[in-house]
Amino acid sequence: MRILGIDCGGEYTGYGVVEQDCTGSLRHLCSGAIRLLSRDPLELRLKKIAEALTQIIHAYCPEEVAIEDVFYAVNVKSALKLGHVRGVAMLVAAQAGLAVVAYSPLSIKSAVVGYGKAEKSQVQVMVARLLELPAPPEPPDAADALAIAICHLHTAGTLRRQQTDAC
Repeated sequence: MRILGIDCGGEYTGYGVVEQDCTGSLRHLCSGAIRLLSRDPLELRLKKIAEALTQIIHAYCPEEVAIEDVFYAVNVKSALKLGHVRGVAMLVAAQAGLAVVAYSPLSIKSAVVGYGKAEKSQVQVMVARLLELPAPPEPPDAADALAIAICHLHTAGTLRRQQTDAC
């Protein structure tokens, strides 16, 4: 199974494609971050995200997309911008015919680090360890996107096993 994880952000939108084979081994295919310039109009930033995610989907052919669920932000303006970015990511996935699954930050950190309130640096280190990378992914947004993809692979695998056991 191949998953595109997306960490939506107003300044950087992280992405990562992870594949899991039939033995459960994880493999890193690509990761990075789409840098957005705050001086650019919002519509151009959203267009840049849409174009980059479309290219990643075409290049790596993920089966599903996993994103971080909406969280409550103190700053309303930031929450609105994040909502715009999430909407674009979901639209690009839908246009490619891909299902989108959302996970809470607590679920993502728990799946990857084992502790729902882990620090970003802990997430980076565990993602590197799980994917056997030579160094923690940079920027942290890329590590977060990979963590989201890993969370979905672990969750989907557990659900499949539970369905098989129920039969």
